[in-house]
Amino acid sequence: MENTTRDRIVVASARLLQRQGYVGTGIKQIAKEAQATLGSVYHFFPGGKEAVAVAAIKHSSQEFGTLLREALDSAEDPAEAVLACARRLAEELHESGWIDGCPVTAAALETLGTDSEIQQACADALRDWEQAVHDKLLCAGLAGGDARELATTVISALEGAEVTAQVNRSEEPLHAAGRQLARLVRSYRT
Repeated sequence: MENTTRDRIVVASARLLQRQGYVGTGIKQIAKEAQATLGSVYHFFPGGKEAVAVAAIKHSSQEFGTLLREALDSAEDPAEAVLACARRLAEELHESGWIDGCPVTAAALETLGTDSEIQQACADALRDWEQAVHDKLLCAGLAGGDARELATTVISALEGAEVTAQVNRSEEPLHAAGRQLARLVRSYRT
């Protein structure tokens, strides 16, 4: 991402949402973190905080999607690729001091039951991540229906394991989920 004022606002918002959620992030804090004026935040995002959050979630989704695809591409065997994803998430979470978890979880949970653009951006992000796993599984020869369900299972388990790892300040929940997911994926290839 370039370093324009708009980009700085999106990146700062993404980090704040990731660390403190939608409710806990204020528009003034976003401006301060982005080294932008409040006026420029509203100039680029006339819809206010929700519009900034949607842009931030989309940015985070792409960023995480890149990490996910890199991990999936790191091994030809889909079971090893899923295990690599879990390991990478565990490393990154540990390196962040347990604060940089899933980029959409907090916003998704805080907007449950709403028909907001934020909720739609979160749903789109999860769907994109599932698609990346689905594509890897299809390329490995799994049947379409199995690949779809396994992809949903992989993303759901990694999401839950990441929250558990954050709460416990331990990589082990992600490592355990990775091992079990790899085992599950292998069971479809025998």
